[in-house]
Formats: sequence, C-alpha cells, structure tokens
Amino acid sequence: MYPPALSRPTPTPTPNQLGAMMIHHHHKPAGKSNTASCNLIEEMKTKGAADICHGDAKCREKFALLLAEIGFPGSVLLAAVEEIEECGHVKETGFVWLKHKKTKDHYKFDTVDVRCDAVVTASFERRRIRNLTGVKAKEFLFWITLSEVHVTGVAGDGCSPTTIAFKTPAGFSKSFPLSLFVGDGGGGDQKVKSGIRLAF
Repeated sequence: MYPPALSRPTPTPTPNQLGAMMIHHHHKPAGKSNTASCNLIEEMKTKGAADICHGDAKCREKFALLLAEIGFPGSVLLAAVEEIEECGHVKETGFVWLKHKKTKDHYKFDTVDVRCDAVVTASFERRRIRNLTGVKAKEFLFWITLSEVHVTGVAGDGCSPTTIAFKTPAGFSKSFPLSLFVGDGGGGDQKVKSGIRLAF
C-alpha cells in the first residue's frame, strides 16, 4: 500500500496504449470541426473577402490552379471528393475551402486510405498547406486527422519539388515521391503506376 499523502505512480503506457490515446485525441467528432469550418466560411462570405465559384467542373479547375500557384500537383485532394458544390479562396490570407455533396468511404494511396469530410478547409502558402481540416488518413487500423501537407526537394530543373509529405497534428508525417501524383483530379478511376494505386 502507498501512504495516503502519496499518489500511486502512473504506469508507463505501452505502445498500443499510446497509439489508442493518439487516435482518441485526433478522432474528434466530425460535427464539431465541420461547424467551426462552416462558421469561418460564412464569416469570409459576409465580409465579401472571398473569390467563390460553384459547380464541380469550375471548382476543380479553380482548386487545381490554386494548388499549382503554390507548387503542388493540381490533382492533390481532388480525387478524394465528389460533386464539388463550392470552392472559395481568400487571397489576402490564403484561406481555401471546398464543399462537396458526397463523401467517399475512402480513396487508396499506396498503403494509406484517405477520406474527406463534406467540407474541407486549409491555408495555402508557397509549397505548404497548413491548418488542414476535414481530411483523414488510415494506415492499418486507425483513422488519423491530417493537418498539413508540404512539398520539398529540388528536381533536375533546379526549382521543382520531388517529395510530398502529409503531417498529423501530433507531428507524425509520411512522405511519398511527388512523381506518384499523376491523377487528373477529375474524380474518375484511380491511376496505376508501378503497381501502386494513386490516391489524390
């Protein structure tokens, strides 16, 4: 028995327990994050600060152009959403959002499944997507929220990036060769290259 004045030592969590704690922390109810995102979107609309387009084709084109401007492949995230209703962009802050009707169960990339909520928001800057909401990834058993995407490296032309990395709020990340992202972003069938199903 431990003396009343002393608390019982806290046992060191096992790797499985740590994983469960991390999943519990990041797997927040979708409703809360969606509500916060929608409130921010409505605020931008009220201020008249956003450039907004509607319709799947126009929204895909707009989002692809925004990605290209910050050095990303134009298909990133687009294949994971269907029937896009609205795309908005606040140029002064880099805030971007997508709203779409359907939520795919998941989209497969290498060993990772990716799923998007009905509302996706992010802040765009050169070679980096920050404050990402509405996007989750699953490898093996658990869904993890993604919060950041960035591209790095220098190709033979001296300016093009070669690697893309996806990061969680806890700081964990996974990188892939940027050359794998050859999807057209049109929401069609997955591309296949060297036996790998491409996700975005």
